Amino acid sequence: MRLNAENVLSGAAYGPVVQAGSVGSVHFNTARAEPVIPYQLPPAPKLFTSRRRELAALDGWLEADEALVVVVSGPGGVGKTSLALRWLHGVRSRFPDGQLYVDLAVRTPGGPTTPEEVLEWFLLALGVPAAEIPSGLARRQAAFRTLTADRAVALLLDNAISAAQVRPLLPTSARSAVVVTSRWRLGGLAVDGARFVEVGSFDEDSSVELLERAVGSRVTSEPDAARELAHLCAGLPIALSVIGARLSTRPRRSLSKEVGSLRAERLATLALDDGVSVEAVFDLSYVDLPPRHARVYRLCALHPGASFGVEAAAAAAGEPVSDVEQVLEELVEKNLLTEVGDERFGFHDLLRLHARRHADRASHPERDAALRRLAEWYLDRLVDADLALRPTRRRVGPRYHDRRSSFPTQRDALVWLERERTNLREACRIAHDLGLDEVVWQFCEAMWGFFLHARHYVDWFAVHDLGVPAAMRCGNRAAEAKLRAQLAFTYSGLRRFQAAEREGLRALEIAEEDGDDQGVAVALTELGGVAQGAGEPLRAMERLVRAREIRQHIGPPRAEALCARRIGEVLTELGRDDEAMAELEAAADAMGRLGDRAGQARCLMSVGAIALRRGRPDAAEESLETALDLLHRVGAPFYEAEVLVMLGEVAESAGDLPRARERYGEALRLFESLGNPQAATISVKLSALDK
Repeated sequence: MRLNAENVLSGAAYGPVVQAGSVGSVHFNTARAEPVIPYQLPPAPKLFTSRRRELAALDGWLEADEALVVVVSGPGGVGKTSLALRWLHGVRSRFPDGQLYVDLAVRTPGGPTTPEEVLEWFLLALGVPAAEIPSGLARRQAAFRTLTADRAVALLLDNAISAAQVRPLLPTSARSAVVVTSRWRLGGLAVDGARFVEVGSFDEDSSVELLERAVGSRVTSEPDAARELAHLCAGLPIALSVIGARLSTRPRRSLSKEVGSLRAERLATLALDDGVSVEAVFDLSYVDLPPRHARVYRLCALHPGASFGVEAAAAAAGEPVSDVEQVLEELVEKNLLTEVGDERFGFHDLLRLHARRHADRASHPERDAALRRLAEWYLDRLVDADLALRPTRRRVGPRYHDRRSSFPTQRDALVWLERERTNLREACRIAHDLGLDEVVWQFCEAMWGFFLHARHYVDWFAVHDLGVPAAMRCGNRAAEAKLRAQLAFTYSGLRRFQAAEREGLRALEIAEEDGDDQGVAVALTELGGVAQGAGEPLRAMERLVRAREIRQHIGPPRAEALCARRIGEVLTELGRDDEAMAELEAAADAMGRLGDRAGQARCLMSVGAIALRRGRPDAAEESLETALDLLHRVGAPFYEAEVLVMLGEVAESAGDLPRARERYGEALRLFESLGNPQAATISVKLSALDK
């Protein structure tokens, strides 16, 4: 009997799909992971009132069938972010593919946060592995636009500095919405079709309404005092919220008494044009805090980043985590802190300025001690994360002695490292400013494992610019040699071979003078990579063989296996395939015994390349399929794509063009999802198959 059915598939599918009129045999390819749906918005404001005109305008613009870009501008403390959050939380159902958030006011060593950095954060949030995020603004833009092209996503770009900071972050999807908050109007975004919302201070009625939401009937019983408070707060929602929180914890305090206190405490700093002092509002709440709460408030403001966790706050205060956690929650209730995520906190920028001024007015020893505790806490956590990523690597830093990582898995360590990346870099800078050279160079050593996974070159050079001189000032030659060898690897990866050779040779010179065999082996290994990259295989072979001879005596086994793999790759370049095959197979076995799946897979990729070149497609396919399985279990899509390209070449050499097209297509999709330029090369390969 013939069924009236169409062989049509619509919508999105994740994992294997069978679609056929009749089925003989079925081959299931490896399922791809479902796309990540991020929901990064901070919580909606608890106290929100008025802004009906602005909300109506936003709702109206959303109904248009086009991408929406809105600039919400106004002075500090006026409630721009609260308006944006209230609206975006209310329309969340319109953006089922996620909501992204970034505070563009976060400072970096070179100035405000750059679009390139923000795109990296967004790609991570959308599920792109850190190691596979392309470098450079243009490539990251391409990857971001590719991932969001057909998605309904919303972005909140908070505290923007300029239109140039915003423009590269705009998605192209017609179902997207971008809300930008800024103290400036950013009129340059008009050419991008932006709409504009000007947010001003509350009028008297709206100010009184906000107070009533916070403290209830006391406002109606003291209307004159309520209006006077509205005037003294200058209609700024941040100031009104602080006053409301203060009054809500004192149910018997009259509004008239609050007015009297505010008038008595008025200060000149942070004053508005009409003489109203915003700092006086904050001071009323600050001086009313218990001493311990006031101390945590001002010391947390010394934190270098936009947000911090409970443990970092406890480090700044030098108190137990459980005690500080309760203090932070009470500061949130008083609207002196904001909860920006799960157990993460931040300041409104005016409150951070207020708290830092009080920290500066307190004793300098207290402030410097808090900064030192913060820097050392971040270093200790960085060491923990590095141990999770590279447990067998030899270190010279004293914090590694007799220590085990507190991170359950490598993935947990990487998630923490990415989240705290800016804080880690700035904590190293704090240590430098305090003259803590022993702390500074240890940051550089401990960043190595993270760098190998993520390749954040800007951060890497920033900390090494501080770390190498710090190690030299400490007279720690082993540390200096280690850091210079790391720089050699980094410069080589950027094809800056002259700089790489200089750093590697200096590292080698130090290690040889000090009789440090470990340091000599490290330097020779990196110098071998420099020579190989520069097209000097004989020099590379000489250095790598010497490094392996040392490793055979001192270990560790993984370093010896790594030398074998690199020697095998150089032998391949020299056309000595039999020797290369023996080295690579031995290295793959060693990596397998050590549980290093990625290292084993990379050895097998080189084995497969040799087998293919020697006309043994079956052997090549066997090695490459094993490598693909290992990499899929690790979660390394870039290397997976490279293996798929090689498998496509195997199929093409065997004349199996449908299979080759399938493999190249899988590789193309992976490269495109990563924003990798190799996608163009694979597109050419696919086109050539159709001729």
